[in-house]
Amino acid sequence: MLIGRISSIAIVSSILAAALWPAAPAAADDLIVRYDQSQLLRLPRAVADIVVGNPSVADVSVQGGHMLVVTGKTFGVTNVIALDAERNVIQDQRIVVQQDERRVISLTKGSSRFSYSCTPNCSSTLTIGDNAEYFDLLTKHSSFKTKFSDQGGGGGDGGGGNQ
Repeated sequence: MLIGRISSIAIVSSILAAALWPAAPAAADDLIVRYDQSQLLRLPRAVADIVVGNPSVADVSVQGGHMLVVTGKTFGVTNVIALDAERNVIQDQRIVVQQDERRVISLTKGSSRFSYSCTPNCSSTLTIGDNAEYFDLLTKHSSFKTKFSDQGGGGGDGGGGNQ
């Protein structure tokens, strides 16, 4: 019995240690991109094709042949491989997408998180991992705003949609 309890305690301790262990810091050669922001990556020669390891983490596009624009879409790590016209690897770059914490405030109520962008006044901001109802409401308002803008400002109910 005692051995069984010790084994159970060891297993639980291992799981907790793995869950609470801090993630490895970004390496010096990693490209750090902030969530919902873009970063430029200059390459030594023209790019013919790009391969993104996980397109849900970062979006990558070619600008002017020698430059990549990397946009952080969600938190995480991925890579981008840039190929030339002969399919030779120009660069295999690891990308780390992190939250820009300089002007973001996170309010935690119980197990729910609510994020605000304070530039300088605080406004709700869409952030992966926030409370689901809050996130869905912000998504709805953001979609309405985009639709309103695409229509040239015409129509609408004047307040971000019915709730």
